[in-house]
Amino acid sequence: MKRKVGVVLSGCGFLDGSEIHEAVLTMLHLDAADVEVVCLAPRGAQRDVVDHEHKQPAAGEQRDVLREAARIARGRIRELDPVVATELDAVVFPGGYGAAKNLCDFAARGAAAVARPEVADLLRRMHAAKKPIGAVCIAPALIACVLGKSARPVLTIGDDAGTAKLLAAMGATHQSAAVTECVVDRANRIVSTPAYMYDARLRDVSAGIQKLVAALVGMMAEREAGARA
Repeated sequence: MKRKVGVVLSGCGFLDGSEIHEAVLTMLHLDAADVEVVCLAPRGAQRDVVDHEHKQPAAGEQRDVLREAARIARGRIRELDPVVATELDAVVFPGGYGAAKNLCDFAARGAAAVARPEVADLLRRMHAAKKPIGAVCIAPALIACVLGKSARPVLTIGDDAGTAKLLAAMGATHQSAAVTECVVDRANRIVSTPAYMYDARLRDVSAGIQKLVAALVGMMAEREAGARA
């Protein structure tokens, strides 16, 4: 049976939803690893809507997180629910401001951030089951706001000192990393990569995400071997 990995999306577009390059590269490298991708998103209004041409708020517009994320998933998407964690072997959160606006409120509240209940529930269930978790770009802030105080994860958002300080305030340990690298917290089975936390080339973002996926696949194999032993 194919391994199943959830890719949790937060809308469509880096300023108010999922960063599209990061989301697609995550799915590409998972598919290359012969993993079944399960796209997921919470249902509900986005925190805001941004005109990506002019990079300004789109006054008066409202959009649904799941409906927008379905654009990236080509319509093959599921709403987050408590059953999902039992079906998945791992989960990955691409970045984009939606991870910090729609999956949690880190963009508005910093170290006092809280996650949407269904997102927090998925993360806690995956962590408790020792299933690997991946976080790209700003998504490690989501991991920190849910698991920081309890798990003390090691995470990276690249070399942004201000954001690293906020992660530390939430209980995480920050480790600097280049865009082409990932940071592996083996104790918690959490892998993170900076991606577009840098003003980076697409091929370098791809390299970092590819390493993140490879680390997750290795952790899934280890977990399966342990279950058989």
